[in-house]
Amino acid sequence: MANSQDFREIQYAFAKHIRDPENNPAPTDAEDRRFAIYRELFFNNLRNLISQTFPVLKKLHSKEKWATFIRQFMVRHQAQTPYFLEVPKEFVDFLQNEYETGEDDYPFLVELAHYEWAELALSVSDQGNDTDAIDANGNLLDGVPVKSNLAQLFTYQYPVHRISADFVPTEPGEQLTCLAICRKADDDMDFMELNPVTARLLEMIGENETATGRQLLEQLADDIRFPDKQKFIEHGTDAVQQMYDADIVLGVARTPSGAAIHTALPHF
Repeated sequence: MANSQDFREIQYAFAKHIRDPENNPAPTDAEDRRFAIYRELFFNNLRNLISQTFPVLKKLHSKEKWATFIRQFMVRHQAQTPYFLEVPKEFVDFLQNEYETGEDDYPFLVELAHYEWAELALSVSDQGNDTDAIDANGNLLDGVPVKSNLAQLFTYQYPVHRISADFVPTEPGEQLTCLAICRKADDDMDFMELNPVTARLLEMIGENETATGRQLLEQLADDIRFPDKQKFIEHGTDAVQQMYDADIVLGVARTPSGAAIHTALPHF
């Protein structure tokens, strides 16, 4: 038992040294050259993974600043997962909850990191859609529209999808940036920028199981007190059609009998 306890203590000390070698000495008298191999291997693997996940964020920072992010992440953050592909989400959590921002940090730091992580998360998601329960050719106005499980809506203060080395905003946008990020049927990643009203419509579609497209648009028109409900429905049908074309909306739910509602016009 004592030997087992000693081994665990050595393991903990070794892990602390690898994460923060400046403040945690190596646990044994082995030559530092050997520990250096593990230190560099761990740091480089982590840096490569995070750099690949956050290419825009990385490009906006110097090599030294980026290395500081990685080291502070290693030192301060207690990861909640053993899975390598989930480490980028842990990095976002670190930036949001533990990293102490300074005057030289970009105000959109956390939002840009989240946006880049969201693309990765959807690209590797094993969640699918029950295509047997969806009629891709059903009428989106008279049927119950179905949102793809591989489409997610996110709202940001900054236009994160436009940020680059050539565009670095210093103030939030005049209105919120609403982005529907989607993995399409061919597995390509894409996004659609939505205005707040269309974003709310997409939320309603995602929450809905029984209301038709027309009923959702009528409800939304009432919610925002739009004066001309018919005109609102006309504009809303165009918005849902665009989401359908982008694989964000997949079609309409089939009825219990296995049929969907069809009309002379398959889509509006």
